[in-house]
Amino acid sequence: MLVSTLPALQLIYDTAPIGLACLSPDCRYLLINQRLTEICGISIEGHLGRTVRDCVPALADSVEQIVRSIVATGEPVIGIEVAGQRADQVEERSWVTYWHPLRMPDGEIVAVNVAAEEITERKRAEREIRSARDAAETALRHLRDIQDTLIEAEKLAALGRMVAGVAHEINTPLGSSLTVASTLQRKAEQFAAEVARGNLKRSTLTGFLELVSDASAQLVTNLGRAAERVQSFKQVAADQTESLRRSFDAGELTGQVLSQFERQLRVRDIAFSLHCESNLAMDSYPGPFGQVLTNLAVNAMTHAFSDGETGTINVSLRAVNDDHVELLFADDGCGMAPDVERRAFDPFFTTRRHDGASGLGLHIVHSIVVDRLGGQLRLESLPGAGTRFQLILPRMAPDRR
Repeated sequence: MLVSTLPALQLIYDTAPIGLACLSPDCRYLLINQRLTEICGISIEGHLGRTVRDCVPALADSVEQIVRSIVATGEPVIGIEVAGQRADQVEERSWVTYWHPLRMPDGEIVAVNVAAEEITERKRAEREIRSARDAAETALRHLRDIQDTLIEAEKLAALGRMVAGVAHEINTPLGSSLTVASTLQRKAEQFAAEVARGNLKRSTLTGFLELVSDASAQLVTNLGRAAERVQSFKQVAADQTESLRRSFDAGELTGQVLSQFERQLRVRDIAFSLHCESNLAMDSYPGPFGQVLTNLAVNAMTHAFSDGETGTINVSLRAVNDDHVELLFADDGCGMAPDVERRAFDPFFTTRRHDGASGLGLHIVHSIVVDRLGGQLRLESLPGAGTRFQLILPRMAPDRR
């Protein structure tokens, strides 16, 4: 019965676009088409009647195991991948194979049909895709490392600008204190000389006591101002370097951070106004919050009022409801063109790269507001009409651990 069906099978085999073979239970080739002979480079006549072990010894153990399994269980075996290399070829080729039992009318398994579809090109494409994906992931990791480094550098640069501002703010009261102390020292020496000569007058004593009282008051005021600046700077610097979560008053922190820019704004003749509601308690990240304020201030001075232009910066902070506060940072500077506004938060995008701008300032602002503080950020700007940033921040920041 099997012999009578072989010519019909051979016709199917010869016209099939994939490799086909018919194996006896002892793994001898009963039929095979030209497509499948490409695996080992042996002709159809060279296969017929011979065993798999004779023709493809490298695959013999696997083939014999599959055939035995099909004969024993009657179940087909599907999707087995096979890789091989002909002696006269360098490249390894791959196939996916499907194995089905060939039965007699009484159900007896008398042969096994094998179909092999070559997937060499698909495998090659998969390898190329994996290689390209690995290269892209490596490049992405490298880019993220560079971006993280640049962001840290930008933070340190902002901290450096803050240090410069604080140094000036401290120098002013300390300079005044030094002048008062020098005057007091000189008057004290003159007073001591008069006492030593024994001709101290009541008016001299009264004048000296008044001088001491006035100088002491000035010293207390100036040194207190300097100490307040130092304490403010210590807290802001600690917040920006550690980025720890804590409870704070948003209005007080806003005033502390933006006070570091008072000298720069005065020197550039940029008017500044700050209006903060009281009792704006937040449980959030004061360091990133301060970084946002610092970057917005630097952005305004760099872009809104470039080339010595003057204008006004208005900052306000108010409660939106019990759970959120609104921070508005607005200037009446040069504004942004629509295409610049669309890309304002893109990393490394800047219109003043020739001035040393990194293009990370507003990108850091967006990342902190949205990803770290859990807030929302909106930008409105028109050429010649200034720029306005609206930040809606939750009083209780989300847990980003």
